[in-house]
Amino acid sequence: MRRRFLRRVEECGGSVAEERAMTTIGFDPERLRAPAAALETFFDRVPLATLGEECVALDDAAGRVLARAIVNDQPIPPQPRSAMDGFAVAAAATPGRLSIAGAVGIARPFDGVLGRGDAVRIPTGGIVPDGADAVVPIERARLDGAYVDVPTALAPGENVIARGEDAAPGEELLTSGVVIGPEEIGVLATLGVVEVPVLRRPLIGVLSTGDEIVAPAVRPQPGQVRDSNRYLVAAALRAMGADAVHLPPVGDDPGRLEEALREALAECDAVVLTGGSSVGDRDRTPAAVAALGAPGVVVHGLRVRPGKPTLLGAVGTRPILGLPGNPYSVVVMLDLVVAPVVARMVGAVPVRRVVRTAKAATTISGRAGWTTCVPVRLESRDGEWFAVPLGIHSMHATLAARAHGYVVVEGDAVIPEGAPTAVRVRLSANAALHTND
Repeated sequence: MRRRFLRRVEECGGSVAEERAMTTIGFDPERLRAPAAALETFFDRVPLATLGEECVALDDAAGRVLARAIVNDQPIPPQPRSAMDGFAVAAAATPGRLSIAGAVGIARPFDGVLGRGDAVRIPTGGIVPDGADAVVPIERARLDGAYVDVPTALAPGENVIARGEDAAPGEELLTSGVVIGPEEIGVLATLGVVEVPVLRRPLIGVLSTGDEIVAPAVRPQPGQVRDSNRYLVAAALRAMGADAVHLPPVGDDPGRLEEALREALAECDAVVLTGGSSVGDRDRTPAAVAALGAPGVVVHGLRVRPGKPTLLGAVGTRPILGLPGNPYSVVVMLDLVVAPVVARMVGAVPVRRVVRTAKAATTISGRAGWTTCVPVRLESRDGEWFAVPLGIHSMHATLAARAHGYVVVEGDAVIPEGAPTAVRVRLSANAALHTND
């Protein structure tokens, strides 16, 4: 397997000597790439495409990606409607005293043509009758028995929503690629689209590696850890618009990971695995990916902290993304690396963390030549937000929940105490924080 792995490395643009050095003494920092550059290389080598379309019921379309543009086939509204509760009138007859000729109901239009000297009661949303071109708001009208006095002149079209004013026939109301939310659901229902064309969600297998892994329901023995990463990754993938399926964990037996990946790719559109992506004796992910077929390992190792051992590979057009085993490294790499890849597959803009501006609670420093992602907690002090760095190791399993987000520091930059800085806030944390706009 070792010879086959080195052959795959050469085919992926690396040298045997380079790979031997990486696997015996660790990553060569000079050859590592920043996350953005690594993604560019990956997308150049792996031609990802969306996975076709399917139709789903309107009530199941929320969160899906619209496969085709939705074009309006009728004027909205189909008839002029009142924007106010009041009286429908001919604008040319105002100001003046008008005879009340009847009333309009929401589902009961006025029968006939309104005379110039007449007015009809009309609710908000009622169809403006023929002969009327304006609506007097109820608060501007004075009732006097069978008459209504309109003290001021109205302009034609005042307080009237014209036919087709909301949307004209042939107008594209929803573009392909939009993520369908409640507002889009409302538009689809308005147009009578009850079977919605959406892009198929990629099915992504989630795999954990290592002899130390046990199920969450099992009490770990010394040296064991619960398989938390697999559930974290699956939840993140679903939030990105993919379908995630749990795969059985794989131990450190030689050859088993390659077999498990091959089986997974026979059913899944991609695989995301955690652990085993570094360069130690037990890190078998690079060799397993390289042995599966071209392009194999595209990028191995990133110039980022945490997350350096991340691997980007593929078999054909099916991505294999190897993440580190440290929980917070997984969180950061899901945001910086996995989300853009999944976005290509689901056909949508990547789910982006909300960026908030906060003052650095203490000095935050980077490392020359590296992208450093510093976990922080946001605290409100006298009406201002402060980013408090958390001095916790990325290996700590609770860090992802303790931190509201992280600050990205490029190179050896220093963010002084009190200086404003951008915080990439995780989505669930943002919902619980008050806005500081």
